[in-house]
Amino acid sequence: MIELKESATKSTTIFNNLDASEDNYDSGITELDSVCMNCYKTGRTKLMLTRIPFYRDVIISSFCCEHCHYVNNGIESANRIQQNGVKYKLLVSDAKDLNRELVKSDYALFKIPIVNFEIPEGTQKGYLTTIEGIIDRVITNLGADIELRKEVDPDSCVKLAEFVQKLKDLKDLKLGEFEVILDDPSGDSFIENPYAPAKDPKMSVNFYKRTQEQNETLGLTTDTNIEDEIVEKTEKSEVDLRNEVVQFHNNCPNCNAICETNMKLTDIPYFKSVIIMCTVCENCGVKSSEVKSGSGIEEKGVRYTLKLTDPSDLDRDVLKSDEASFEIPQVEFFMGSGTLGGKFTTIEGILKDVREQLSQNCPFAFTGGDSQTKDKVDRMKECLDKLEMIENGHLLNVTIIIDDPSGNSYLQNVYAPDEDPNMKVERYERNYEQNETLGLNDLKTENYQDQN
Repeated sequence: MIELKESATKSTTIFNNLDASEDNYDSGITELDSVCMNCYKTGRTKLMLTRIPFYRDVIISSFCCEHCHYVNNGIESANRIQQNGVKYKLLVSDAKDLNRELVKSDYALFKIPIVNFEIPEGTQKGYLTTIEGIIDRVITNLGADIELRKEVDPDSCVKLAEFVQKLKDLKDLKLGEFEVILDDPSGDSFIENPYAPAKDPKMSVNFYKRTQEQNETLGLTTDTNIEDEIVEKTEKSEVDLRNEVVQFHNNCPNCNAICETNMKLTDIPYFKSVIIMCTVCENCGVKSSEVKSGSGIEEKGVRYTLKLTDPSDLDRDVLKSDEASFEIPQVEFFMGSGTLGGKFTTIEGILKDVREQLSQNCPFAFTGGDSQTKDKVDRMKECLDKLEMIENGHLLNVTIIIDDPSGNSYLQNVYAPDEDPNMKVERYERNYEQNETLGLNDLKTENYQDQN
């Protein structure tokens, strides 16, 4: 086994679970002196690093100035930025669409093209609201500006009032249906899908690789730099990736403690080479695995359609890449690209991962939080029950569809090298949006050194 680093310091998580008991009240609270931005004298700031169950690690701050009694509180996400950026496009056509929940992070860009309205990234703190709520917030803020500008600049005040009225008409759907775009390079923004677990017919969700400029804005090292560093270290060590397990240190995705990740290049029969990475955290016990393609993007996308006719079909090997979607039409279940990451497992294994993702990691959205309607809770419970029946082999004659525009997914053919009578494999040409998501539209492969 080859180890890329000689040693690493083990650490425990500094984010404690949210607990209101007196025993844990003072734990994890840090106090420090800081400048008051109101009177510029010295005030006191308290910081608490905590973990909100089923959400994420956060930093809660509280500032108080004993001189002018100015108070300011805030909350910031302490989680690592997502691997990919995300872009939502939603067609709003009725009042239910206006009531969809929306999470906008600090780095998200919000646009309504029909009225040429845009909230640039980095201009507002992140918040949780609805589509109607974000429009109301804009109307309120612009309405306050109108009163201030009446005497100073009456001409711009009239134009501003006209725009506010246009936003009100937009909210009342007097201008007809309109498109909303939420583009977040950090990947932490979200628009609710009321049709879940089925596919949303009014919304498209695209995960994309960030550009170098976006990574620099987020304060991240680009993937190219990381890959070059790993290649340089492996070349110096003369590592045989096919016969050796490469080991390097990484942060745990659950508690951020230092843990070990094992990486190996392996071949899948009748398919291609893949890179399998496995992480085990000794601090919190979390285990995770991920699979990456060992080659580039294929010329065509691939779609596998398999009909489950026997419980033994659940044992078929599955390689699902990051870009692949997973669908079971009979239970109205659809899982888009970017969900669960890359996995090398079985059909039974991927069904188990899907159920755990829905029932354990998202309990409020899928098992009945206070804000959920009874219809949605019943629909989600019925879907989870059917997924469990399929996983246990009690519900057969259902269709599994794996659609991967990158062509890097694989579903085992148990009849190989003969054709599988229950499985259909389609190779197709990608459309413009799929190529855009994969970053292929701007890829120049000829005369790339030509300055013109």
